[in-house]
Amino acid sequence: MRQTKPILTITGSDPTGGSGIQADIKTITALGGYAVSAITSVTVQTTLGIQQFHDLPAQVVAGQMEAVMNDVQPETVKVGLIRTVEAVRAIAEALTKYRPRHIVYAPSSQSSQGEALIPADVELAINQLLLPTCTVVLSDARFKSHGDINLYASAVAYYLNEGDNAEDAQRKARQFLNVQRAHAERLLSRGFELFDEFRQMVEAHFVESSVVSFYADRLNVSTSYLAQVTKRISGQAPKSLIDERIVSEARRLLTSTSLTVQEISYQLGFTSQAHFTKHFKKLTGFTPSDFRSNQ
Repeated sequence: MRQTKPILTITGSDPTGGSGIQADIKTITALGGYAVSAITSVTVQTTLGIQQFHDLPAQVVAGQMEAVMNDVQPETVKVGLIRTVEAVRAIAEALTKYRPRHIVYAPSSQSSQGEALIPADVELAINQLLLPTCTVVLSDARFKSHGDINLYASAVAYYLNEGDNAEDAQRKARQFLNVQRAHAERLLSRGFELFDEFRQMVEAHFVESSVVSFYADRLNVSTSYLAQVTKRISGQAPKSLIDERIVSEARRLLTSTSLTVQEISYQLGFTSQAHFTKHFKKLTGFTPSDFRSNQ
């Protein structure tokens, strides 16, 4: 029985494990293979978006590849995120030199949130220098998630490494992806749960505080993560949602009670009528008095 060799994955690092090196290693390991890696870029990100890229120098990427190629001689290589022309050139040169049996390229032009990952000159270099070396090139048009194509490509690489032809490898990879999607749905629900908790907390405390950190601290998350959750689910920032609830209550009080504007100001937690009036006008275009008189 032929002993299969390790699979080399060349891509960026995703600290959440949803894509990148971490996801490749998890996928290949889960299927029964052994993964080795060369990292092209280190990212700062959550499950909802990327904040920073730190691209490794091309010589560092090439050095990782050369060390792995010389040592364990992988026969299958999966290539993902590359963000510099120099890195594309270094990777293409190494693949041409070592000639692995299978090279799978999975495009990484956009993140799962639609963020552009690579510039146009890098895409051109990939088309000119890298693609001619590949045996399987996957189209990201078939996927709505960057993580999905990442998992799929890693599974394709695994099955090719096991001796399957390209058609069978992709068929088996699709089956594997379907199972993984079901697991991923459970993880995504955390964001919706957090959003619901935030809305409930706003309902209970909007008079007490309109400061985002007040809610983030009580939900035990950072303000930036809370903002990513609310933006993804509702399209609005946390502060906008808080202000929306305050204004909604202000409108109700102005139209259904005989309370003075000053009394409403204090009831809604504002330090002065002037502060309330400025806030209300900024969000609605009317002063509280004008709003009330127009009803």
